Amino acid sequence: MSPPISFLFTQCCEMQQPGIDELKPPVSGGQILRVSTALSCLLGLPLRVQRIRAGRSTPGLRPQHLSGLEMIRDLCDGQLEGAEIGSTEISFTPEKIRGGIHTADTKTAGSVCLLMQVSMPCVLFAAAPSELRLKGGTNAEMAPQIDYTVMVFKPIVEKFGFNFKCDIKMRGYYPKGGGEVIIRMSPVKQLNPINLTDRGSVTKIYGRAFVAGVLPIKVAKDMAAAAVRCIRKEIRDLYVNIQPIQEPKDQAFGNGNGIIIIAETSTGCLFAGSSLGKRGVNADKVGIEAAEMLLANLRHGGTVDEYLQDQLIVFMALANGVSRIKTGPVTLHTQTAIHFAEQLAKAKFTVKKSEDEEDASKDTYVIECHGIGMTNPNL
Repeated sequence: MSPPISFLFTQCCEMQQPGIDELKPPVSGGQILRVSTALSCLLGLPLRVQRIRAGRSTPGLRPQHLSGLEMIRDLCDGQLEGAEIGSTEISFTPEKIRGGIHTADTKTAGSVCLLMQVSMPCVLFAAAPSELRLKGGTNAEMAPQIDYTVMVFKPIVEKFGFNFKCDIKMRGYYPKGGGEVIIRMSPVKQLNPINLTDRGSVTKIYGRAFVAGVLPIKVAKDMAAAAVRCIRKEIRDLYVNIQPIQEPKDQAFGNGNGIIIIAETSTGCLFAGSSLGKRGVNADKVGIEAAEMLLANLRHGGTVDEYLQDQLIVFMALANGVSRIKTGPVTLHTQTAIHFAEQLAKAKFTVKKSEDEEDASKDTYVIECHGIGMTNPNL
């Protein structure tokens, strides 16, 4: 077997792309671990990652990173060294990806959606259908909310030619977690390329403002009302339908509140703004933060929002053909995903300023990828 590919978290290569001065992958422990280990698992490449989260106040692996690594190890019967809390170096040797039931538990409020990000591309190329039982936070900070995964990520990523079911058994919030989500999906022979370059016009705006535990429904109503007022300052011709929701006590663990707002276009594009409540933060502020995030994503002219763009990169790299997506400013997470997709999978990406006339005054880019046409050897 070839020697492992080695990465220093603080020493990533610089890349030059048209339209962007530098694509320099940031020091981002979780992002690099998710992308590199998923591609390592898929491609059968031994991997060594060093100086994990070097320079942080708590360097090394955190519980959410560890549970993701252990899940990847288990779903391919791989070998993982250095997998413990605080470890600053891991080595991973993948084997054959298998289907069946796979469980990961962060034992914290670590995001189940980030566990899904690392495992989903892998089980698409398993030998049999898979069930992913993911435990942790469903609506967690610094990660997509599970509602984003279901309402935005799912319908778009399924354009690559696969489907998955997402069953939210229990919602969990910071700091205790306690949420559980079950993902069911079948393997594919290959992934289709996607072309998301026509935004169309916004036709619907809708969402949910939730409270759970001891928080009163008034908090949800206040978040929704503040968000609607903010959106109507810019968009006056559409009804904004944000439902206040009290999560059932048998379906939510702990206390929490938050909001997600979706904008849907005539061509099926989906954009979102979201926010989670924190102790001492006014409900109006939470609603306005989500509304302003949505409006910012509607101004740039792209077909995906800032949180979806990086989640599509690995799928684009694996697809059989040329994929294109139009985005606003290319995020650091997207730059990181592109870097490792090129380095590990040898996919070819270009990032160019959009040449469409309607995008001339906007910060709009087209990300194009010549995918490697990954083929499932089991099908």
